[in-house]
Amino acid sequence: MNMTPKEIVAYLDDYVIGQKDAKKTIALALRTRYRRMQLSEELQNEIMPKNILMIGSTGVGKTEISRRLAKMMKVPFIKVEASKYTEVGFVGRDVESMIRDLVVNSISIVKAEKEEENREKIDNYVLNRIVEKLLPPLPESASESKKDDYQRLLEAMEKRVESGEMDDKTIELELSKLNVDFDDSGLPPEMAKVQESFSKVFASINKEDNKKEVTVKDAKVLLRQEASAKLLDTNSLNAEALRRAENGGIIFLDEIDKIALSEKSQGRNDPSKEGVQRDLLPIVEGSSVSTKYGTINTDHILFIAAGAFHVSKPSDLIPELQGRFPLRVELESLTEETLYQILTQTQNSLLKQYEALLSVEGMELVFEDEAILAIAKLAHSANENTEDIGARRLHTVLEKVLEEISFDADEYSGKTFTITKELVHEKLDTVVEDDDLSRYIL
Repeated sequence: MNMTPKEIVAYLDDYVIGQKDAKKTIALALRTRYRRMQLSEELQNEIMPKNILMIGSTGVGKTEISRRLAKMMKVPFIKVEASKYTEVGFVGRDVESMIRDLVVNSISIVKAEKEEENREKIDNYVLNRIVEKLLPPLPESASESKKDDYQRLLEAMEKRVESGEMDDKTIELELSKLNVDFDDSGLPPEMAKVQESFSKVFASINKEDNKKEVTVKDAKVLLRQEASAKLLDTNSLNAEALRRAENGGIIFLDEIDKIALSEKSQGRNDPSKEGVQRDLLPIVEGSSVSTKYGTINTDHILFIAAGAFHVSKPSDLIPELQGRFPLRVELESLTEETLYQILTQTQNSLLKQYEALLSVEGMELVFEDEAILAIAKLAHSANENTEDIGARRLHTVLEKVLEEISFDADEYSGKTFTITKELVHEKLDTVVEDDDLSRYIL
C-alpha cells in the first residue's frame, strides 16, 4: 500500500469529521510499515511496529476510522472486540483466535488477487465446460468438412454463451466434490486439523461426481469455483497469505477498556479480565501462533486498540500491556459544529441515506439548513443532559423527527416534503427538555 500520510488523512476526512490527531497518528503508522518493507531484511527484523491506543468516548469515530481503513487498504485487516475473549481455562474464545482470523482474511485477499491474475484461464475453463455440454464433441472418425462446420458452430456458440444469450438454457453438470469447509478460526490448531480430516472424510464418502441440472447462468458461478480450486496453487497461495499477515497485518482491538481492571470494580469476572490481558501480552509483544495454514509470527503485526475508558483509565491496564501501546491519541468530544458537519459533509451522510430511502416511495425529502442546525443542536443537548453517545445520537434524533413522515411516505408520492426548523423543534423540544423522557426516547 503506497499511500502517503496526507493521502490517507484526506481519504479518512471524507468519512470522519475532525479527529486530526488520531488520523495523523494512524497515517504515520501505516506509512512506516510501507517504509520498513523497502529496507534490507536485517533492518526490517529490527524495526517493530508502534502500536496505537485510541482513547475517546463512544460515538466520536474510533470504530468508523477502523471501518474506513479496512475498506481502503489491500492489507490483511480485522476488527475484533476485546470483550469477547476469555482467559485460557474459561469457556469462550482465546486471544490466539484473532491471529487465525487475520490469516483467514489474508488468504481471502490473496485468493481474490490470484483469481484476478488467472481470470483468462478461469474464464476459458468455464466457457469450455459449458460449450462442451451445449455442443457435444464430434467423434474422431468425422470427416474434415464436418469438422470445419463444427468449428464454426463452436465459435458461434462460444460468442452466444459469453454474451449471456444462453443463460436460461439448462445443462447437466458433473461437479467435483469440494471439501466441506468448517469455520474453525476459533479452534486450537490441533482441533482444526481434526475437523479438516472430517471434512475430507465427508468429501470422500460419495466419491462419484455430483450431477446437477442447472441453468447456464448458475453454471458460470459453480464452474468458476471449481476452476479456481483446480488452477490455483493452494500451497503457494497459503504461504503468500501467511507472509502478508506477518508483515502487513493490522488488528483493530476495540473495547479494550472492557478488560481493564478499574479500582471500583471488584466483580467476579476480574480475574478473567486480567487473564485476557496476560494472554494478550505475548501476542502483542511478538510470539508464534499455530494455524491450520502454518505458523505465523506476530512480531510485526500492528495493533490499534481503542476504548472509551469511562469507568476505567488506560493506567488500569497491566503495566506490561500499557508499554506495548506507546502511541496514545485522545479523540475529542463532538461539538454542535462537528455534528452539523457530520450531517452535511460526510460521504453518504445520514441525511443522504434518508433522502435515498424515501425516494423509493416516490417522495422527495428536503432538509432546510436551519433544520439541520437545529438537529445538531438538539442532539448535542441530549448528549450533554444524558449519556454522551456521540454521533450515534444523530440516529435516534433523526429517527424521531422522521418517524411519522416515513410511516406515511406513500401519501407523499410524487411530492416534495421539506423538513423545517419548526418541525424539528415540534418533534424534539419536549423530549430533549424532559430528562426522563430523553433517557427513554433518545
